[in-house]
Amino acid sequence: GITLDLGFSSFSTGVPKNLDNDLYEQVQFTLVDCPGHATLMKTVLGGAHIIDMMVLVIDVNKGMQTQTAECLVVGEITAQDLLVVLNKIDMIPEKIRFERIENAKARLRTVLKATKFRDCEFISVAARPGGADGMEAGGLPPIGMEALVSSLSSHVTTKKIERCFGTFLFAVDHCFAARGQGTVMTGTVLRGTCKVGDEIELPELGIVKKVKSMQMF
Repeated sequence: GITLDLGFSSFSTGVPKNLDNDLYEQVQFTLVDCPGHATLMKTVLGGAHIIDMMVLVIDVNKGMQTQTAECLVVGEITAQDLLVVLNKIDMIPEKIRFERIENAKARLRTVLKATKFRDCEFISVAARPGGADGMEAGGLPPIGMEALVSSLSSHVTTKKIERCFGTFLFAVDHCFAARGQGTVMTGTVLRGTCKVGDEIELPELGIVKKVKSMQMF
């Protein structure tokens, strides 16, 4: 389909080996899917402040497109790390797949030379082999996802995890009343921790409220 809004999903892995940290048993990755069109740039920027790393997904058969370049410009402003994912490699015959992928990487490295991401990593995948023709349940398994998860894990640092310490700070995206629930706030924890029963201050309103329930996605 066509996504006009930010999409969110997540997955968890074991604590990466590069982390010398015994505080956690798992690390959760939250994926923020941003629309690619320039007319929706406000939506992209709306989700950029919570992003630690940018994953630039490119159709290996089409290469750099206008929207890809626009996303790259935004990435230079909002992200410090970039991982380029070349998708749909299953559309290339196996006999010439390696050569075609390497040629695509060479062309993209030429473009990236002019950016701060000149030394970024490339991962080749087929997120959904068969594409629209293979969407039935039990289709072919994805290609390259293990390498993608491994690469993402290698970029996790203790510095990013240490946000859990310090005074609780929450960036509010939405605030609304729900019948039988009271006031509901959604957003992102930027620092610190919070649990049910804690009292939090809303400085803009000058009020203190108790946390009645909590959900995380």
